[in-house]
Amino acid sequence: MDNENKPGFQRKMQARHVIMLSLGGVIGTGLFLSSGYTIQQAGPFGTILSYLIGALAVYLVMLCLGELSVHMPETGAFHTYAARYIGPGTGYTVAWLYWLTWTVALGSEFTAAGLLMQRWFPTIEVWIWSALFAIVILFVNVLTVRFFAESEFWFSAIKVLAIVVFIIVGAGAMFGIIPMENSQPAPLFGNFVSAGWFPNGAFAIVMTMLAVNFAFSGTELIGIAAGETVDPKKTIPKAIRTTLWRLIIFFVGTIVVLSALLPMAEAGVTESPFVTVFEKIGVPYAADIMNVVILTAILSAANSGLYASSRMLWSLADKKTVSPVFAKLNGKGVPVNAVIFSMAGGGLALLSSIFAPNTVYIALVSISGLAVVVVWMSISLSQLLFRRQYIREGGLVKDLAYVTPWYPVVPIASFLLCLASLIGIAFDPTQRIALYCGIPFILLCYGTYYLTQYLQKRGTADVDSI
Repeated sequence: MDNENKPGFQRKMQARHVIMLSLGGVIGTGLFLSSGYTIQQAGPFGTILSYLIGALAVYLVMLCLGELSVHMPETGAFHTYAARYIGPGTGYTVAWLYWLTWTVALGSEFTAAGLLMQRWFPTIEVWIWSALFAIVILFVNVLTVRFFAESEFWFSAIKVLAIVVFIIVGAGAMFGIIPMENSQPAPLFGNFVSAGWFPNGAFAIVMTMLAVNFAFSGTELIGIAAGETVDPKKTIPKAIRTTLWRLIIFFVGTIVVLSALLPMAEAGVTESPFVTVFEKIGVPYAADIMNVVILTAILSAANSGLYASSRMLWSLADKKTVSPVFAKLNGKGVPVNAVIFSMAGGGLALLSSIFAPNTVYIALVSISGLAVVVVWMSISLSQLLFRRQYIREGGLVKDLAYVTPWYPVVPIASFLLCLASLIGIAFDPTQRIALYCGIPFILLCYGTYYLTQYLQKRGTADVDSI
């Protein structure tokens, strides 16, 4: 069902908004903070390999999403596709998983923002900053869709520019063009293998894939925004076509520089590896400037995350699978109730920062990563089944406005790559909590859906018999 004719919903996003919205969701804590954890676990060379594999996986998923979202542009589309082509229970579960992905991510983004502020204000509690930023992001989201899109565009533009500068300055330091602090020699590529090719074993690459997938989560926001996009048949393909080179430049390029300049023993999540690298280069005030940029990036990711989770909740209500109160739109076309409820979920995740920000943060990343990977798997499977049904019903592939190439290799390969990352975390004690929390949540969603359907049918039958 196309939302173009739905009263109150407005198509205000242009191609530049959708592209930057996707970047806004992708470039956040996963790149700026979790990358240090990945280097620590998989080693520099292993981390580069992990991000290359992750980039390939998410690009294949985006190719699948492109065909679905252009053919059926809807707000909160993933669960609709899953419900239609896999099963209604799966659609319901996918929607709540994606909502969980971003509400938990909201908590981790706000926690990370608070941690960054401690560089300048070490005596102020992390949660105070986190709460302040949450209020700001809530305000931006309850205004018009156009205001949200425009603010996200400029948020994202700042961090894209900063990452380009970081790569250029970092590459200069790698090759000795820019001198290192204390006259250290140019590291070149020495740190890549200083501790061995795979210091913790090659399997560490598989174990870190979930953190890498979390870093890439947000790319699929292109599909979420399809229902509020001007001319989705042109806008969505344009946004998807640029996905691969964006991922390679911003992620793989950044990780190469980080891995070259940051010894494995110094990587972690207590401080952004970006800040650590700039301090090593010794550029005056560069670390503070980068801290501001990272803060902007994190708030941008939270902005995108609240948008995504609220639209998914709206879509659930629109399909009458949750309370219709979340389907209500205000005069500006914003689902305010869904926005507030989603922020409340993020607030619960945020509370964890009061108790253990340096340990719970990784757990939050793992839970969000698990959920988004399952959602990606549903997108791949939905496209596989959609194309099969489309052809069976007499449709011609050449009539599709956007075609997933190399069918069925692309959806199958993307599904298997995502599945491999889920298997890997079972062997990582730090991230295993994602399975302990994620699997029961999935079973709870399925159980809730079928119990609700049973009670509804029973209620209808009782009414009919009167």
